This record gives sequence, structure tokens and C-alpha cells, in this order.
Amino acid sequence: MWFKNLRLYQLTKDVTFTGEELHEQLLERQFSPCSSQQPNSFGWVAPLGKEAPLLTHVTNNCIMICACQEQKILPASVIKDELEERLAALEVEEDRKIRGRERASMKDDLIFELLPRAFSKTTLTYAYIDPKNGWMVVDSPSANRAEEMISLLRESLGSFPLIPASTIRNPADVLTAWMEGEELHGGFTVQSDCELRDPAVEGSVIRCKGQDLAAAEVVAHLRAGMQVARLAIELDEKIAFTLCDDFSIKQLKFLDMIQEEASDSDVEDAATRFDVDFSIMNLELERLISKLVEIFGGAVEE
Repeated sequence: MWFKNLRLYQLTKDVTFTGEELHEQLLERQFSPCSSQQPNSFGWVAPLGKEAPLLTHVTNNCIMICACQEQKILPASVIKDELEERLAALEVEEDRKIRGRERASMKDDLIFELLPRAFSKTTLTYAYIDPKNGWMVVDSPSANRAEEMISLLRESLGSFPLIPASTIRNPADVLTAWMEGEELHGGFTVQSDCELRDPAVEGSVIRCKGQDLAAAEVVAHLRAGMQVARLAIELDEKIAFTLCDDFSIKQLKFLDMIQEEASDSDVEDAATRFDVDFSIMNLELERLISKLVEIFGGAVEE
């Protein structure tokens, strides 16, 4: 349950519903597995899985939700090879070329025939709504996947006003300034990994891993106009992460100090374990996000 990636969204209106009220609204889009001819299915599942039936879980006034997506996997190469074989046989049998709409129709029929035998891939996406601080935090490395979840939430609620988080100071400018020697405050320290991009040259990327970021060759790239697109950072020896120039967070790790705090908690079942971990996590992320927003000059209002 510990989040590994963060996509941050800012609520533009106060949240007035409770966790129980949100559960009732999510029920209409509860997840159902794909039928034999259904290529995908997307809906809400209980964050605690079989441990609890509710589609929401509330801790520290934060509301956890979870979206489940099932997709039937039909490799394009399998469809192509089977289609070409059937086309060739039919062209020989009828002594004619099959093109256009008839070819497309045969492909559709083939997909329909193969779907019941296709493997399924299931993906869970967790998020929580923090009404007090006005944030929604999505655990996803992909912006598209996070947006799909938000679209599902809006469909479930009728509307849900929020915008991708943005800050007054440009993240790329701040990250570049940090690597150029600007003093960090609030317990943040720069680690040894980064990604540099040249804004004037598409595809110009330099990745440094386990390097001295103050080394002359790295500084030379910055002086040549490259900007920091990703930077590895640590906070108070508790959280390590990579901060990106779109204000997203990747490779999030809760370090030994946090894990020891969680393991010291006396719990008797999986539901209580989930609750304890969620409580510790959202308190630490509240501190992390508020510090970052402050350093980046505050959040941009709608």
C-alpha cells in the first residue's frame, strides 16, 4: 500500500462528502471482471481488498480509494499473423484480393473470436483525497493513468473540481538552482542522481547516476544551458524520491526510520496493518508536500 509515485492534484472547491457518502456514490461504477467478449473493464474496488467491503477507507480525515482496470491482452503480432494466414487462404480459395472494408471486417471478427482466449492484465491504482489540505494524491508513474482514474471519479460523482498541481516557481528552474548551489532548506538534501535536458534541442538528455553532481563536467552542462528535469532528493533521512520538472514524484521510498515506526505498531490483522501504514504515510506525505509547495513559492490558484 505504500505509495511509490505521486501525481498531485489541487482541489478547487472544498470537499463536503464523508468517506461513507463517497462509497455510496462509487458503487454505481464498482468494478466487474471482463466478460468473455469484453476487451477491458474499469471500476472501483475496496482499498483493503477482501478485508473490508467499503470502496473507501478513511484515516486522519484522508479518504483512500482504489481503481481496478482489467485488460485483455491480444498481441498485435498474433492478430497480424493469424489474419494474414486467413486472408491468404481465402484469396487462394476465391481467386481474388481482399482489401479495404472486407479486410477490416475480418480483423474485427478475428479479435472477437480470440478475446475469450486472451490473457488478462489487472492494474490497481490507489489514491487518497486530503480535504484539509486541498489535495488529491494519486500513486501512478503515468499521467495518463492518473487522468483515467480522475475521469472515472468525475463520472461517479457527476463532477469533481480539481487541477494538476502547479507552483509559482518553475520546478525545472528550482531544481537547476539547487544543482548550481542554491541552499536547500527544510531538511532536503540532493542525492547523486539526476537527468538533464536541453530545452532548445529535442531529445537531448543526459542521465547521471551515482555521480558527484558538483563535478566540473556536470556543471559544464548546466552552464551550457541544460536544465534539470529530474533530481534525486532525500528529506530528513525519512523519505527518498526523485522530483520531476512537472512537479510529480517518482521512485518514492520510505526509509528505515519510517519503516521501523510502522513495524513497531502492535497490530493483529491485515486491516489494522493497512490503517496504521496509511496513517503514517499520509502524515509524512502531508509534511513533504507542504514543504515542497512552500519552497516552490506556493501553489498556483485556479
